[in-house]
Amino acid sequence: MTRGADCVVVGGGPAGLTTAYELGKYGKSSVVFEGGDDVGGLSKTCEYRGYRFDIGGHRFFTKVDYVQELWIEILGDEFLSRPRLSRIYYRGKMFDYPLKPMNALLGLGIFESVRIGLSYLRASFFPSKEERNFEQWVSNRFGKRLFEIFFKTYTEKVWGIPCDQISAEWAAQRIKNLDLRAAVINAFLGARKRGGKEVITTLIERFQYPRFGPGQMWRACADKLRAAGNQVELGSMVTRLRHDGQRVIAATVKRKDGAEEEVAAPHFVSTMPVRDLLRALDPPPPPEVIAANDRLRYRDFLTVAVIVDAEELFPDNWIYIHAPDVKVGRIQNYKNWSPDMVPDASKTALGLEYFVQEGDELWAMSDEDLVALATAECERLDLVPKGSVEGGSVIREKKAYPVYDDVYKEALEEIRAWLGTLENLQLVGRNGQHRYNNQDHSMMSGVFAARNIAGEQHDVWAVNVEQDYHEEKREGEASGATGERLVPGRVTERELEDVLASTFARYDQLALGVAVGVVVGIMLFLATVVLLLRGGPGVGYHLSILGHYLPGYSVSWAGAVIGFFEAAVVGFLHGWLISKLINVIVGREERRLRTRLAAASASPDSIARGDSE
Repeated sequence: MTRGADCVVVGGGPAGLTTAYELGKYGKSSVVFEGGDDVGGLSKTCEYRGYRFDIGGHRFFTKVDYVQELWIEILGDEFLSRPRLSRIYYRGKMFDYPLKPMNALLGLGIFESVRIGLSYLRASFFPSKEERNFEQWVSNRFGKRLFEIFFKTYTEKVWGIPCDQISAEWAAQRIKNLDLRAAVINAFLGARKRGGKEVITTLIERFQYPRFGPGQMWRACADKLRAAGNQVELGSMVTRLRHDGQRVIAATVKRKDGAEEEVAAPHFVSTMPVRDLLRALDPPPPPEVIAANDRLRYRDFLTVAVIVDAEELFPDNWIYIHAPDVKVGRIQNYKNWSPDMVPDASKTALGLEYFVQEGDELWAMSDEDLVALATAECERLDLVPKGSVEGGSVIREKKAYPVYDDVYKEALEEIRAWLGTLENLQLVGRNGQHRYNNQDHSMMSGVFAARNIAGEQHDVWAVNVEQDYHEEKREGEASGATGERLVPGRVTERELEDVLASTFARYDQLALGVAVGVVVGIMLFLATVVLLLRGGPGVGYHLSILGHYLPGYSVSWAGAVIGFFEAAVVGFLHGWLISKLINVIVGREERRLRTRLAAASASPDSIARGDSE
């Protein structure tokens, strides 16, 4: 039957609801079918005994001005400004995340810190020539040892596959672009200018958050849609999309009571997982497309929400658990997201997150056993007092995360090419595009889809195409200042400058000098201490020769301290000179390329193409 709507939207998460909301601004109507009992998708908020829980925790942070405007337009003054604190639990200690040099140094100890420093220097001068997977990408930026400590265990717990099978593209989007040089600057020196431009000064340390969780946002959005005459139907699963090879004709909707209805419309927007979408198409795609579709994988997810009889536990919004002896991957403290998430201020609500596959041991456990497991692991990690957990609930989410392995990209390209033949079907959102979209990216894909239906021309797949998506602030840059990168169009002068700056990035001479100096100083200090502890006649004879080059140095306790500072100065000078030489060579190559680009932009052909500003 025809509902009279201009568009059928499959899925009531951020992308689907934003599509419908944006359509309304163009005078277009919609009907949204959501298979679950609530809107919001992974951004919904669940309740247990009056306590509210996120599915993973969702900060409201964006660089896109239009998304920020939508949030305020929909929810108004119900947003809170919240401080961000997240840490890593490793070997019984807490480490700041993003990583901070002094915090990591003090927590890991001097010997491990030296190993990390040497590993980083090796990666700086002898990086992996290719970056096809997560392990290569992280090791090139942080060193192999830091990768093994702070990335490998947790990442493999999340995805259930080895790090060398995870796409480097995912790493570039999800990990802050902080190498140890930049971290040293951030920790010790603050903002500095590089090439006349302000470098990164801080990471985003505050974020917006709805008073009663992200579900409050999407329920408000659904209410506004209904008030405007649109339909948002819960418990309505789209099981079939009938098409004629060129256009989708109708969607078959199955409700919880078993009743089915076929709904026709001029346009269709899907947020359902790509694999489910292709299996719902009638007639089915060609065999080779089905084979590509079967290569797409997903990671399922469950949250064990527990109520703890304690007013304060830890200050973090969330903690990453890098302990291999427990199964929990991350722990949310919802009271620290918003005080209103907890009805009783004398108690605390935690969410223990487990990354699973549907049907595996954890997924199949009863709710009671999962609550018991979560309680035991909290106590084992010494995060809650023994016997303080008063009860809990379990939330299961199928296909929570598309898997970004080493085969997904090729498979997705083949699927996209075939789906492009269905001219009135658009895919948006994280699962809809099998892409690790943030919430704002998912919303922008829905905005573009709606505008396409209204007659504009946008590529929904161009949202979030930048290789790196960061949470950095630069001097003079507002929260939405870089949002134009999400909008398809020709390359602007600023975008070209960003590309050139990234391609010909300079070594920070001061930071590399400090890094080399500290490592060299520590190495000499340790070598001297080891010889002193070993003792014996003639001990340290060869090492003491360094006294000819380092005035005042000797194999003695006082000499160890003197040697540390003098060796650090020598190391600093070497690191500074090496980075200076590299920067000279890189600068020369950049100038050569700029000369070639200037000549090309002045040519008649380039002007005819519209390449000039």
